[in-house]
Amino acid sequence: MTRDGKIELMAPCGSFEALQAAIDNGADSVYFGVTQLNMRARSSINFTIDDLYEIARRTKTAGVRSYLTLNTIIYDHDLSLIQTIMNAAKDAGITAVIGADQAVMSYAREIDLELHISTQVNVTNAQTVKFYSFFADTIVLSRELSVSQVKKIVESIEKEQIKGPSGRLVEIEIFGHGALCMAVSGKCYLSLHSYNSSANRGACKQNCRKKYTVVDQETGFEIEIDNEYMMSPKDLCTIGFLDQIVDAGVKVLKVEGRGRAADYVATTTKCYREAIDAIADGSFSQEKVQDWMERLKTVYNRGFWDGYYLGQKLGEWSSANGSEATQKKVFVGTGRSYFNNIKVGEFSVDAYDVAVGDKVMVTGPTTGVQEFVVDELRIDDGQKVEKASKGAIISMPVGFKVRPSDKLYKIVEVE
Repeated sequence: MTRDGKIELMAPCGSFEALQAAIDNGADSVYFGVTQLNMRARSSINFTIDDLYEIARRTKTAGVRSYLTLNTIIYDHDLSLIQTIMNAAKDAGITAVIGADQAVMSYAREIDLELHISTQVNVTNAQTVKFYSFFADTIVLSRELSVSQVKKIVESIEKEQIKGPSGRLVEIEIFGHGALCMAVSGKCYLSLHSYNSSANRGACKQNCRKKYTVVDQETGFEIEIDNEYMMSPKDLCTIGFLDQIVDAGVKVLKVEGRGRAADYVATTTKCYREAIDAIADGSFSQEKVQDWMERLKTVYNRGFWDGYYLGQKLGEWSSANGSEATQKKVFVGTGRSYFNNIKVGEFSVDAYDVAVGDKVMVTGPTTGVQEFVVDELRIDDGQKVEKASKGAIISMPVGFKVRPSDKLYKIVEVE
């Protein structure tokens, strides 16, 4: 929990763009992976061991906690690497490591590095919390629990005074938003059996996101079903009942999405930041929930449902392949320079045209995610224009520094 007593908002980072977006939009903490020993080893860009120092520098400067994921299963040949990674994390000043394998847990204890128990461990009761409290101050519960079950575990921690290695009461962390897996807390073997590519080693081929037809093996009869995506669940969204989660005593709310783009991180972090603040100041309302939901729909999603938290349904399944976002971003060009005295950014138009009135986005490793509406546009010689096409060098007023590593996108509605 944050120092002001609010639930801690943890955002995902699969790139420096996403890291900066999380920091800029109100995350209390961020989580990320390095090399291959994390559950998004295949789907996310991932950082290097050397990047740990820059991540720690940025997060410390912003007063944001940093959590390194090492939550795959570990083999003997991995032991030297996990120790190298964890030693570097300790040296860089990373706040904690998120682990599922006992090798990670024991080594974290050995070098006095704070540990979060991953949801991969599938913790579902207070007695298991007590067992893992020897290793960890924070435990991520199984995704299949209801809010009332979560609340009961929190109450047991307080009643029995279950404390972690730091001497503080164990804190409970749950997933609050993002992709869900058909398997129990992500323990899936479909990808391993079909492609020899283990999901539990961060190399999921996402079999469950594909179309399937059910066939009776005895008769050959093809069973008719309403939805061909029978194993692809909708994304979790708890913003509509976040007040119940806070009331349950959850200390850390985790947004899933290390494999998703920086604009997803920016939008989800900002919406949940506003929701948490609204709960704290008493202004949380259904009107605000509606606004947050509409904004959450603009970035990558497979549709939304409540997960298992309200105990209403076994599952809700997506009806299409990929995102159901109401908006998409179209690449326009790249950053060139920034004129600080007049607050103007210069870009090259490399692909799609851009015009006055367009909603645009600039992303970059240091810039993060910046969105604004173009209210003035000039080309090569400083001439004012209403529209610029491929090949033009454009300039426009912006409230942030533009860098050569930045990319310019136009945001358009999905038809």
